Amino acid sequence: MNILGIETSCDETSASVVVDGQIMSNVVASQIKWHQQYGGVVPELASRMHTEKINRVVGQALQDAGVTFSDLNAVGVTYGPGLEGALLVGLTAAKTIAKITNIPLIPVNHLQAHIYAVYTDPVPPEFPFLALIISGGHSIIAQVNDHFKIEILGSTRDDAIGEAFDKVSRVLGLGYPGGPAIEKSARDGNETAFKFAIPMKHEGYELSFSGLKTAVISAVQQFSGGEMPVNDLAASFQKTIADTLIHKAKFAIANSNLKEVVFCGGVSANSYIRTRLADALSESGTRLIVPAFQYCTDNGGMIALTAYYFMQQHPGYSGTINSVKPNLSLCI
Repeated sequence: MNILGIETSCDETSASVVVDGQIMSNVVASQIKWHQQYGGVVPELASRMHTEKINRVVGQALQDAGVTFSDLNAVGVTYGPGLEGALLVGLTAAKTIAKITNIPLIPVNHLQAHIYAVYTDPVPPEFPFLALIISGGHSIIAQVNDHFKIEILGSTRDDAIGEAFDKVSRVLGLGYPGGPAIEKSARDGNETAFKFAIPMKHEGYELSFSGLKTAVISAVQQFSGGEMPVNDLAASFQKTIADTLIHKAKFAIANSNLKEVVFCGGVSANSYIRTRLADALSESGTRLIVPAFQYCTDNGGMIALTAYYFMQQHPGYSGTINSVKPNLSLCI
């Protein structure tokens, strides 16, 4: 089974081909350097750049996989959540391909796809398992009971972790995107220099990061007119994020008796948090599974894999092209 996956939810134009559950190509055209000058993603610019790149990216993905349009059995595409204009570019391309080649169109939930990115692991998790879906726009704790059967246990009440990284990075003068910038700065910092509290520590599965962001800003203001210990602030903030995820994951494990945790989404690319989380969970005999680095951030591979497993669960699915539209606030 040959599945084409297309991802254009935000600022990466990506396409991938999965053959019988194996990723054979994964082409990603990033827009980061164009958005950096604005300190974040500009939706209209993102849409325009997706339009400019989508044909080349899809063509390269097919070429790298050694297949043609006529070899495809289905096309999967992100339909939400994301930026409306950006989603429309991917949806239009996927609908066109599905219509011309007469193959099923599979609408893919972007957040579910982050979970399916771990199916690149040689030993994928067994159901049920815990999932920490941590990205720029979402921070969710979920129990995955079976394919496409996901129970949300808790989520952030305000900022997502990735959003907090971006805002703190801006305050520290480290630029955009915040995740890689803070991780790099933190390597030279003292993570115990500032004591930031774990947000909503005693609120079960619920998360919140606006207060932590405000605490960092308050600490920064103490150095108005003087030299600011940027590396120490970055390290202390990053440590608190890791401490929060460890605390919440342990709470979820204690209340569910699950022995496998999937950590996915863009923030899972942070090496420090990956290591801290893996070490902490291993102490209780819990296995942490994280996608390979290239599948942590937005990519077509995770979309194609999700579409592949959808087809496995729904043999004979034909799809309806006209009913698929962007859903900007879609959760799992």
